[in-house]
Amino acid sequence: MKKVFATLTVLAMLTFGSAVMMAQEEAAAPEEAAVEQVDEAAPAAEEVAEAPAEEAGGLVALHKTLKTKFIEGGAGFMALTLITLVFGLALCIERIIYLSLSKTNTKELLANIEAALKEGGIEKALDVCRNTRGPVASIFYQGLSRYDEGIDVVEKTVASYGGVQLGLLEKNLSWITLFIAIAPSLGFLGTIIGMIEAFDKIQQVGDISATVVAGGIKVALLTTLLGLIIAVVLQLFYNYILSLVEGLVNEMEDSSISLLDIVVEFDAAQKKGKK
Repeated sequence: MKKVFATLTVLAMLTFGSAVMMAQEEAAAPEEAAVEQVDEAAPAAEEVAEAPAEEAGGLVALHKTLKTKFIEGGAGFMALTLITLVFGLALCIERIIYLSLSKTNTKELLANIEAALKEGGIEKALDVCRNTRGPVASIFYQGLSRYDEGIDVVEKTVASYGGVQLGLLEKNLSWITLFIAIAPSLGFLGTIIGMIEAFDKIQQVGDISATVVAGGIKVALLTTLLGLIIAVVLQLFYNYILSLVEGLVNEMEDSSISLLDIVVEFDAAQKKGKK
């Protein structure tokens, strides 16, 4: 977008300069004034064109630096540590998408169920739950389907199936915590191996050289740095996912209590009508 903006800016400036030149020619203005305006517009256009080039050069330099550090840290352990980031992020994204799609407008759902119970009874309420997406609607469906067995059975069913839905919400979270723990561990392992290689070089040289020691330690610590960065990134995603799960669980509990109240009122109305 920045390149496009810079290009459009240059074109606008050139167009403006051309319009000024045409107006001056029609008015028979001196040629020197037109030349001066063109000369003033040219450096500004060059400055705008140089800005994207400098940014592109900075990105290239950053890419080269990261590539160099990756190779210095040892392609084997660095690549193995990056694999934990790839799998961890894949699981985090999958959970975030799943939890986002699991959100339900519980107030609207409860209002629709209450209206359905008054109009068509349990069957119509079940249709409302069946056509609504999310764990809350699934819990309501399981509870209402046991209405014929009594209010106590409905309550137990809602509580039991709520635990099942909680397990589905927390699916794969243990794998994310595993990758959070593995990433720095692999980094430390690479550091230890790098230190051993550094001492092997010192032994081969037969003398403690500052260059050999510093180079070996730097290479060894790069794997630890990468592992810690990956662990921090995955930990942030993990905590965000936990907040989504907690929000859904609270919503499930509150709405389940409201559903039981609606079912009790419906059951009382049914019994009163039979009398």
